[in-house]
Amino acid sequence: METTVRPPSPQPGGAPRWVALYHRASSVSWEVCAESPHRAPVQYALGEMAQTVRARGGEFAVSLWGPKDGAWQRFDATVTRAETAAPAPAPPTDGPKEPSVLAERMDSRRRQVLLAGLGKAGLFDLAPDDEAAVQALVERLDETTVRRVAQWLAAAGS
Repeated sequence: METTVRPPSPQPGGAPRWVALYHRASSVSWEVCAESPHRAPVQYALGEMAQTVRARGGEFAVSLWGPKDGAWQRFDATVTRAETAAPAPAPPTDGPKEPSVLAERMDSRRRQVLLAGLGKAGLFDLAPDDEAAVQALVERLDETTVRRVAQWLAAAGS
């Protein structure tokens, strides 16, 4: 297996936060691909990106930076194929340790996908019952299923 020699990733600028840098071989540069004050959303984004890049036959090279004692620290950002195949079970919680930004973001994405599908089907003015139905789907379905439902709606509107 041939490996590409790449320059080390630069330290991100600004105050320490969680930042993932992606090495783009075509431009021989590092680009920010995810950043957040919390590690979980950045790791989720890395898993999604790894799956996409590998599905296209590309090499996934990232560098993960985060805060440690008020300064920048590089962390292991290895994303294995097993991690991209199925999400890891959530660790047990003794209570909320950080806001559920990831859960809110994913709910928002699923909602946007459903509303776009409804719009393509010609349904723009939603009644309160429709809004409740959309919210129920957002809460109960995973993103892949929501996208499939939106595709059906778009096809019905064509």
